Amino acid sequence: MKISRSWLQDYVDLAGLTDDEVAHAITFLGFEVEGIAHTGAPALRDVFVGEVLTRDKHPNADKLAVCTVDVGPAQGVKRIVCGAQNYQVGDRVPVAVVGAVLPGDFTIKASKIRGEASEGMMCSGKELGVGEDHSGLLILSDRPEPGTPINDALPPGDTVFDLEITPNRPDCLSHLGLARELAAWFKRELRYPESEFRGERAAARPDLLHSVRVDAPEDCPLYTATAVSGVKVGPSPAWMQQRLAAVGLRPINNLVDIGNYVMLEYGQPLHAFDARRLGEAAIVVRRAAAGEQIVTLDDKARTLDPSMLVIADATRPVVIAGIMGGADSGVDETTTDLVLEGAYFRRQGVRATSRRLALSSDSSYRYERGVDPHTLGDAVNRALNLYVELAGGTVCGPTVRVGGEVPWQREVKLSPDYVRERVGFDIPDADMKAALTALELDIARDETDEQGRVQWTVTIPTWRDDLDRSIDLVEEVLRVYGTDKIPAAPVLGPGLLVEDDPVAVFNRAAAAALVGQGFGESVTYTLRAAKELRRWTDDAALPALALANPFVEDQSHLRPTLVLGLLESLRLNQSRGNAVSRLFETGRVFVERDGQTHECIGVGFVMTENDGEPVWRTREAVDFYSTKRLVETLAAQAGLDLSRQPLTGESAGSVAWQSGHHAHAGDWRAGWLASFGLLDLALVRDLGIEGRVYAGTLSLLPAKLAAAGKRRRFQPFSLQPAARRDLALWVDRDLPAAEVQKTVAKHARATTGKGFELEAVRLFDVYEGQGAPEGKKSLGFTMAYRAADRTLTDEEVNAAFNALQGELAQATTYQIRK
Repeated sequence: MKISRSWLQDYVDLAGLTDDEVAHAITFLGFEVEGIAHTGAPALRDVFVGEVLTRDKHPNADKLAVCTVDVGPAQGVKRIVCGAQNYQVGDRVPVAVVGAVLPGDFTIKASKIRGEASEGMMCSGKELGVGEDHSGLLILSDRPEPGTPINDALPPGDTVFDLEITPNRPDCLSHLGLARELAAWFKRELRYPESEFRGERAAARPDLLHSVRVDAPEDCPLYTATAVSGVKVGPSPAWMQQRLAAVGLRPINNLVDIGNYVMLEYGQPLHAFDARRLGEAAIVVRRAAAGEQIVTLDDKARTLDPSMLVIADATRPVVIAGIMGGADSGVDETTTDLVLEGAYFRRQGVRATSRRLALSSDSSYRYERGVDPHTLGDAVNRALNLYVELAGGTVCGPTVRVGGEVPWQREVKLSPDYVRERVGFDIPDADMKAALTALELDIARDETDEQGRVQWTVTIPTWRDDLDRSIDLVEEVLRVYGTDKIPAAPVLGPGLLVEDDPVAVFNRAAAAALVGQGFGESVTYTLRAAKELRRWTDDAALPALALANPFVEDQSHLRPTLVLGLLESLRLNQSRGNAVSRLFETGRVFVERDGQTHECIGVGFVMTENDGEPVWRTREAVDFYSTKRLVETLAAQAGLDLSRQPLTGESAGSVAWQSGHHAHAGDWRAGWLASFGLLDLALVRDLGIEGRVYAGTLSLLPAKLAAAGKRRRFQPFSLQPAARRDLALWVDRDLPAAEVQKTVAKHARATTGKGFELEAVRLFDVYEGQGAPEGKKSLGFTMAYRAADRTLTDEEVNAAFNALQGELAQATTYQIRK
């Protein structure tokens, strides 16, 4: 929000203070100063006030005139050729004499224009840097003396502070609200504007305002309307235009500008209707009908629904309540009678409508954060006074009020000792009282409780809805007393020795493992577009992952996988020519199962076949087994042994993987799921990524990770050699090798003798060629046996190995290959 210093001066005396001092005060009061700008004319040398003495037609140009201009005793009379048309003899205008340098480094020189000598230039406002109007000369209506330096004749510049107002302080979305804060800081008097209507009221005019009805009092607890007749539309006075322009609003005419001025002064939005455009001179505050439409001031048709509040006449909506008026009901150059609306709308309703329609305005910005209904009457009276003063209007009848002021009586108990306990240093009681009183937080009662502690009862004003606890008043005292007065002191706190959260431990371990394999870390958005999710999940999951109110279309859903963002990062790097072939990310993913959405811990990675960099030696090619090995490593960080898990090539709802080149392990009943392999070639091609891309993901429920997050302890390894035996089996061709390996390991452990154990079962051979029984394949396994304290003998190893063969022959359909 932009705040004008000269405007603030109306309410609090800032004389003698530099702009930096005011900005410092604003910052320490709790508001961020994002910028300071200065308006007004720059320093202009050799530019003076001149009076036009004569104006003759140029002999060689129809649109030019040859003028004589009195530029004061020091400069004398100048002969100037001018093309402007908006001046006449006797007008006083800015004159840049020869040698003057105007904004933009434009130097004035003596010249001939169409054969006529010109000794300077009469200037427009834009040429002087004081406005945007360059259609004609800047006429100095207050007629300063010729020869006066132009900087002395023009209005003084202003300082504009660009502030960031926190959402809990809607009272400071106005010049009056911020002036109240500065008055408290600098200990100066706060001057309120006139809040009573001081003019005469004519008789009521039913032809202008016949009836006012509120059909949705829960959304509009208070509505006022006042008829004003005989207004004359014209430009606002210069002082009002300058103030509005300084804070970023374009002056339009006196009727519109008055409403904007009062809104920026009080923080209370107002709206003016052209009375003749209100059907049957009626105002109805109601919910919109389904499908009802209105064309707003931005000339866009808006379709409404019953959740939205509108201001209507007898037949149609004319305003979207609290947001924007209709294009065919507002005041314009032909308006002679108007109806002024002042209302208090429920902030939640305005916010919901604004977001649903993607329509925001200065009014909605304030209504969404909350306006003070108790100062509504003051703002309306202020506007009525200005309509009478600046537009010549007559107020007809009393202001019509529907509803009542929102009940307000709030008192908060505060003890000075409590303040000192919370701030950690001593603030005298008198300074606390001064700080509260300066903010108009009056102390209604000063008492002593049973323990002898002073207890104040502080009355909260209506514009400070954010204050309702004692701790809130502690902040107010400290803000005004000055946080810069907090004495330096050591910060003491108890130290705790605890283990890290399992999620943090897992993320660090996973990152370390992947960085060690040459991966670079990526961080991407949690929200993705709906069209991206269709390859990764089924249609039933899309609604569960959708945001109820997304800010932008391409961030409408929660991500079900980290690979989405990683592919985007990979494509970006490839398009920039960066040799990036391995990326990973750790973060949250969201999975829908059985109608519920689960927030999971996730880690994902992508790898390309090559990184595009020339190397002297061919590296090992990336393949399916590369991804499987990496996912096994990641799973081990979560306490999972992926090598013992059955794998499947089916992936529920996902078509992002290349058929026959991917696998999945785990399920959500066990609390985790892993996927790895080659990504769908068409998907990668559609994304504009070159080459094949392999990927892997591991997702875990937090409870699963917490259960597996116990600290792993070192297990001593044996220094004794292992004894190995090989075993070849004929099994069904469609039987997964991992399932056979798991079965062999189970029986091998059961038949191992005492004093040693089966250390591992590894697959070393697969054969399906000539000589194999029909429908069979041969799987060769190596069993490794080891004892911790001795070298095993052949007799005990052979006994275990023979027992294993007998067990397999009896308990399975496998055939031992001789």
